[in-house]
Amino acid sequence: MIIDTLICARWVIPVEPEVKALDHHAVAVDNGRIVELLPVEDARAKYQAREIHELDSHAVLPGFVNVHTHAAMTLFRGLSDDLPLMEWLNHHIWPAEMKWVSPRFVTDGSALAAVEMIRGGTTCFGDMYFFPNQTAEVAAEAGLRAVIGLIVIDFPSPWAQDAAEYLSKGLEVHDRWKHHPLIRTAFAPHSPYTVSENALRRINTYAEELDIPIHMHLHEVEIEIEQSMEQHGKRPMQRLEELGMLSERLIAVHMTQLEQGEIALAAKYRINVAHCPESNLKLASGFCPVQELLNSDVNVALGTDGAASNNRRSAARGHWDWKRRSARSCPARRPTSSPLTSMPPRPSPSTTRFRRSSIPPAARR
Repeated sequence: MIIDTLICARWVIPVEPEVKALDHHAVAVDNGRIVELLPVEDARAKYQAREIHELDSHAVLPGFVNVHTHAAMTLFRGLSDDLPLMEWLNHHIWPAEMKWVSPRFVTDGSALAAVEMIRGGTTCFGDMYFFPNQTAEVAAEAGLRAVIGLIVIDFPSPWAQDAAEYLSKGLEVHDRWKHHPLIRTAFAPHSPYTVSENALRRINTYAEELDIPIHMHLHEVEIEIEQSMEQHGKRPMQRLEELGMLSERLIAVHMTQLEQGEIALAAKYRINVAHCPESNLKLASGFCPVQELLNSDVNVALGTDGAASNNRRSAARGHWDWKRRSARSCPARRPTSSPLTSMPPRPSPSTTRFRRSSIPPAARR
């Protein structure tokens, strides 16, 4: 049988349905699709390939998934290091964005991010930033899969002036890309403290109607919780529950400030947690209780966050650096039986033995 490509590798690690290394296996590809995974000797006998890759000392595995990033912020790498989140955002990042962000800025920054992600093995990413059309165009040209965030925030930016305009422009972006083979969209309200409840209700309604995810920073730092208690008398997750926003379509980013009852809520509503360990450490935001979430059957995925809050775009390298640092600085928090400890150094959460796929169902469609 004649096919396009045969990849003959020392190991193939398929990840699904279970994580194991298949010795001396080959991947047969035709018309852009994997048609079979089989031993190298059997593959050579069965297929005649137009192109053969001999990878005698390599492991072949699925592309990594970076579930949360701000791709264009590669151009802000190193800006205002070593500051707590709120000071960093209010006095440095947001003013810099008002001054510098433009369609060209987002195109150039996203292109640099695409190169870095491809070099690190990432083939799919979830983004949240201004001028989302530009990031989608870059991803499509680079051959990357992307879930492009339709950002919403209550204050003006170079992209929009208020929540209504963010939503209007976001819906236009969704309509433009809804049939593209590589690009999906998700509503991306920045956080519960920067988006009003009226806007959140509209977002929830649109997300249900369009059947797309909601991608939001949530329980990122302690001051976020304190301000929510002062202003609303409730913690942010409780507010979102009352708004009907806790569901399987929610991708909750960071989640470092969780009580046991909130872990139970995450499990009850089957929300997805985007864990960004290196960003959390750089901004001193706290530790996401990953093991407790996994023990409660909560789906956990890995992200890098933006380059301004994590100087690297490699989720794999960042994850293993985080494991080493957290083990040294906080040994009491080190999981005793993490599903990551026996895995190869990969950022995609699908390499761990989770019971569900790491990509939320609405984003997989």
